Amino acid sequence: MADAVAGGNLDAAVSPRASSVFVIATPTPIRAGNLADITAVEAAAQAIAPVLTTGNLVIIESTCPVGTTATIARLLARLRPDLSFPQDVPERSDIHLAYCPERVLPGQTLRELVGNDRIVGGLDARSGRAARAFYRRFVDGDIAVTSANAAELSKLLENAYRDVNIAFANEVSLVCDHFGLDPWEVIDLANHHPRVNILRPGPGVGGHCIPVDPWFIHEAAPELTPLIATARGVNDRKPDWVVKKVRKAARKTPGKPIALLGLAYKPNVDDLRGSPAIAVARQLAADKGAELLVAEPHIQDLPPALAGIPGVRLCGHEEAIARAGVVVVLCNHDAFGAIPRTALAGKALIDPVGLFAGAGQPASTPAASEDACAQAS
Repeated sequence: MADAVAGGNLDAAVSPRASSVFVIATPTPIRAGNLADITAVEAAAQAIAPVLTTGNLVIIESTCPVGTTATIARLLARLRPDLSFPQDVPERSDIHLAYCPERVLPGQTLRELVGNDRIVGGLDARSGRAARAFYRRFVDGDIAVTSANAAELSKLLENAYRDVNIAFANEVSLVCDHFGLDPWEVIDLANHHPRVNILRPGPGVGGHCIPVDPWFIHEAAPELTPLIATARGVNDRKPDWVVKKVRKAARKTPGKPIALLGLAYKPNVDDLRGSPAIAVARQLAADKGAELLVAEPHIQDLPPALAGIPGVRLCGHEEAIARAGVVVVLCNHDAFGAIPRTALAGKALIDPVGLFAGAGQPASTPAASEDACAQAS
């Protein structure tokens, strides 16, 4: 990165400037009612409109509902009536528009930008070819060209597929708990079948993609997607189930703090967006007289959702475990991997992520509801 800046190959500005290619990669969260919010994408389009010139290529990488690329094209056409767009003159327009969803794992962004396959969806064939040529300059993976709508839906399906499969793993963990079985052992046994690959359960689905993107599909076709909506409900309820387990254990150790290990939504990052661990911590912090010792090695201060709440303190995991009556593992950070089982002697353990799986803990001890891979967005 430093070399790119020093060599004049990377620059930054607070407003768009004339260019040949514009890539829009803004957030697309959900708003009340689980409805898609594409206002940031629209704002980006409005910002680039004044500097567009004939021959420009506009690419949207933000995860969007089906039809967003066409919506943005119509918006740009209204803002720049002096230019033609693919919906007006296919194959002969002044401006090319395409959709190419990002496919990167946080912590591996630069490597995956180059190595991952990409899906390019043009509003017309000419736009698709232009976008493919752009990505081919740095992408080593395959580049599939399709329509904008197909590319938009394919991105949503990637995360909805993972969400549904995580929900199955979460339900498996609940069934195991009901029968007093270790979910990690049972899942491992089932996965010995050559055509079975059940994911790992955990405390909930976090990040800024998997908990959000399935709703974009359901919003567009609610009567056709009951499975997607049900999976979302299963995963959204998992933090509540974890909290019930913790409260039950805490009643047996009155006056003792509760140690929460991990706040990030996936291992080994400082990203707290949509983290189920935050949801668990907030509910427990609301309990009268609760004292929470939070250990998150990747942050230096409590997030706004927890900062200032009496009884909630950030500390190292050694101190948290030593003082606590209940230890709750909410993220499988490498930093926690060296915790000896002996450090937990005499303490209640709630282990949603399976950090101590295989260490003899009964299924009634761990909570459950997400898979380590799926915690990544």
